[in-house]
Amino acid sequence: MTKDKIKVIITNRQKDVAIPTGLRMLVRRCCTAVLQMENFKGAAEISVSFVNNAQIKELNAQYRDKDIETDVLSFVMMGEDGKFDIDPQTGAQILGDVVISMEKAVEQADLYGHSLQREVGYLTCHSVLHLLGYDHEDNMERVRMREKEEAVMDMLGLPASSTYVIEGN
Repeated sequence: MTKDKIKVIITNRQKDVAIPTGLRMLVRRCCTAVLQMENFKGAAEISVSFVNNAQIKELNAQYRDKDIETDVLSFVMMGEDGKFDIDPQTGAQILGDVVISMEKAVEQADLYGHSLQREVGYLTCHSVLHLLGYDHEDNMERVRMREKEEAVMDMLGLPASSTYVIEGN
């Protein structure tokens, strides 16, 4: 798959967290790496939006009936036929929308002791896997998804720096 076949549209819809230099490129690299790892065929388009906690809480309440903040949401753009919608201008498959709370990403990067870049990269990989149909409803699916996320993060030079286990008091 060639890189010119993957279009990642990134929009910053928040003013609470400054977007570090290179973060948009990292998000594009994460999207591309996941699609390559999954042997995705054909042109693809993904929309990524950076929002704040209030905005993601509103989306979570509206679309998932969960009135809480979350770190990332995925909105798959699949037609009723089980196939992705097609952009009529480019012929690309529109995989869907990724929405990342930058405030939550900062909180989690601090919590897990790694960079904001790694956290946003991880959330991007996680969400793109959701766009491709992965889920984490049971333990086996969760483990499989985590392995794929970490494989991409390693490939991009952003390996895990913690075990994601929070010690109790």
